[in-house]
Parts: sequence; C-alpha cells; structure tokens
Amino acid sequence: MLMPKRVKRRKQFRGTMAGKASRGNTLTYGEYGLVATEPCWIKSNQIEAARIALTRYTKRTGKVWIKIFPDKPVTAKPAETRMGSGKGTLEYWVAVVKPGRVMFEIAGVPESDAREALRLAMHKLPCKCKIVSKADLEGGVS
Repeated sequence: MLMPKRVKRRKQFRGTMAGKASRGNTLTYGEYGLVATEPCWIKSNQIEAARIALTRYTKRTGKVWIKIFPDKPVTAKPAETRMGSGKGTLEYWVAVVKPGRVMFEIAGVPESDAREALRLAMHKLPCKCKIVSKADLEGGVS
C-alpha cells in the first residue's frame, strides 16, 4: 500500500473538497488517462487495486503512471465507543481528488487496450471517472 514514509503531524482535519483541480489536470506523460469527474477520497488500497487491474490487462506492456498519492491520514474510533476521550487512531491513508484530476496515465499500448484497461481500473475507484486521450485534452480538462 502507498503511504508517506514520514509525516510532520500524525493526525489531520478532514478538510474540504470544494472546487475543481487546478493542478494535475493535464496528461503529462501518457497518451490516455483516467480523469475524476466528482470529488472524493481514494484509499491507498483502491489505488493499488486499480494499478493491478491496469497492469494485468495490458500484460505489463507499455507504461503506467499513478499521479495521485495518499498523503492524508484518516482516523476512526472503535465501534460502540462513547463520545469524547480524544480523536481516534489512524486507520488508513487517502488521496484527496477533485473533479478534473488526472489519476492514472498509460502509454505504449494500442488505443483499444488502453481504453479497456482504464475502464477496468475505473470500476475499482469510488468516484465517477472518464477516459481521455491526449487529443481530447489540448489545454486541460474543462
């Protein structure tokens, strides 16, 4: 699973996911990409599942880039625990994704294979996504 090697602070506030992605909204490496169309938190195990789906379908040909990283800790309190007595323990790590963010890129495979691999990866993620090509994204995601 992806997670930071070390962090400045152990626990974080939940924050907000308002607005569109101002960074990471263009295809920089690959020919095809997977773009989020709604805001969400993506867990590290979901990123890993999508990565495995991509590489399995392409039979490890071509190249895959993961452009999101889970650097936000999410805490949870145990079930049937009374309120109070501090914040819960760290449960998992998430990547905060806003609409327009390119999450995965792929290159070096035929278009039909790339689109099918990205479609399989899309089903592993908790948010709605769309598949885009370099030709679609001249000038960023609208």
